[in-house]
Order: sequence, then structure tokens, then C-alpha cells
Amino acid sequence: MSSSEVEESGDLVDRAKADRAAKRNWFSRIFLFIQQVIAELKKVVTPTRKELINYTLVVIAFVVIMMALVWALDQVFGFITVFIFGTPLS
Repeated sequence: MSSSEVEESGDLVDRAKADRAAKRNWFSRIFLFIQQVIAELKKVVTPTRKELINYTLVVIAFVVIMMALVWALDQVFGFITVFIFGTPLS
């Protein structure tokens, strides 16, 4: 089977599932949704303590860098504004 045939058969399966889901009543669609959510939650892998600390440090470093960038841009634009329009009122 070629890759295009596999893709086409996959598309047919997806369309068939969508057709079956469209024919279901409201309560069975909610039940199906909850089943799919639970199935996806079972795939979640909890990070180890070391990974969690590493991820936390990366996020904190990124936030600090972004804060410094925003502060620097604020200072530059403030300086440009004062240069163009004169001294601040206060």
C-alpha cells in the first residue's frame, strides 16, 4: 500500500468516526467526550523532581529576561518621549 492510500484510508476512517459521532444523541456525545478526556489524561507523564526543578528554573529565567527587556524598552521610549516633547510635568 502506498502512503497516499494509507492517508486516504485514514481519512475514510476519520470521516466514518465523525459520521457516527454526528448521529449520536446529546448524552452519548458528552459521554464519548468524557471517555476521550480520560484516555488523554492517562497518557500524561508526571515529570520527575529533577525535571520539575529544571522546568521551573527555565521559566523563571525566561520571565526575568522578558522583564529586563520590557524595562529596557520602557526606559528607551521614555527617554525618546522626553527628548521629543521636553521635560516631564512632575
